[in-house]
Amino acid sequence: MAKSPAEEHPKKAFGWAARDTSGVLSPFKFSRRETGENDVAFKVLYCGICHSDLHMLKNEWGNTIYPIVPGHEIAGEVTEVGSKVKNFKVGDRVGVGCMVGSCRSCDSCSNDLENYCPKMILTYSAKDSDGTITYGGYSDCMVADEHFIVRIPDSIPLHAGAPLLCAGITVYSPLRYYGLDKPGMQIGVVGLGGLGHVAVKFAKALGAKVTVISTSPNKKQEAIERLGADSFLVSRDQEQMQAAKGTLDGIIDTVSASHPLLPLLSLVKTHGKFVLVGAPEKPLEVPAFALIGGRKTLSGSCIGGMKETQEMIDFAAKHNITADVEVIPIADVNTAMERMIKQDVKYRFVIDIGNTMKAST
Repeated sequence: MAKSPAEEHPKKAFGWAARDTSGVLSPFKFSRRETGENDVAFKVLYCGICHSDLHMLKNEWGNTIYPIVPGHEIAGEVTEVGSKVKNFKVGDRVGVGCMVGSCRSCDSCSNDLENYCPKMILTYSAKDSDGTITYGGYSDCMVADEHFIVRIPDSIPLHAGAPLLCAGITVYSPLRYYGLDKPGMQIGVVGLGGLGHVAVKFAKALGAKVTVISTSPNKKQEAIERLGADSFLVSRDQEQMQAAKGTLDGIIDTVSASHPLLPLLSLVKTHGKFVLVGAPEKPLEVPAFALIGGRKTLSGSCIGGMKETQEMIDFAAKHNITADVEVIPIADVNTAMERMIKQDVKYRFVIDIGNTMKAST
């Protein structure tokens, strides 16, 4: 008979889980594996709430395994390291992002692109190499192979650095890979949420001129005065959109709801690049002539490899980039999910696991 989540591993763990598609989270006892020779164990202090957590809680992408403990923007402090661990010691500030395993031998893995490995193991709601289910960062402790651990520089506060492990790398990687990282380039960011606000910060730090494109006119002041964007377009304002046609070298589209691509593609210059990093649950319509007419590229990007994730967080430390967060106790997590659906957060919820997880047991 299969063991219960609380009994399948030796180390007791506690988190909050959803049991069904209602997505409602409540206290959950489970277990973590012993710290293996290549493993790093750490006490979770903070965990960001990503939009993917919401999709996964409700099984909107069709791949959720219940019970599910979400969370892949995890930051904390090392409590134990395995005998063969070289790069981390007890007390180090560390994090785990969206993945905790890969095959380590395919072409993608050999090129530091574990995120594109066909056998990549997600941080939560996936089958681990031992056949058990992975549980994420809405929990008091974490164990992962040191290869998938990120060192968080001392200058980055853990609560504001945690979201960079998903949101940060998700926007940093395409800016670099698609050559949208040259000073003076005109870069558009669609959507000013958890991903979008960090995209503005990274693009600015790389020397770009940044235009935020949003359906919400009331975000203009925030985008320009607080986040440092150079200009702002209301995507529903046809005059503004017409005037900006063909002005952008590239666009990072962070929106995870269904939205029309045609007006956005028209903003990109000839040979320009349009990169999707948001993940709407329904297919988007792509008009062929919008691409053909200017030899434009429509592409996607999914987080980044471990080497690039470390590079991203070191770059963030150098340029004082952190996420703008609202820290909440774990008891407020279900309310936070409802608020996130209404876009009522600036710009990322982060759960204070270290101080509030115990209080709710």
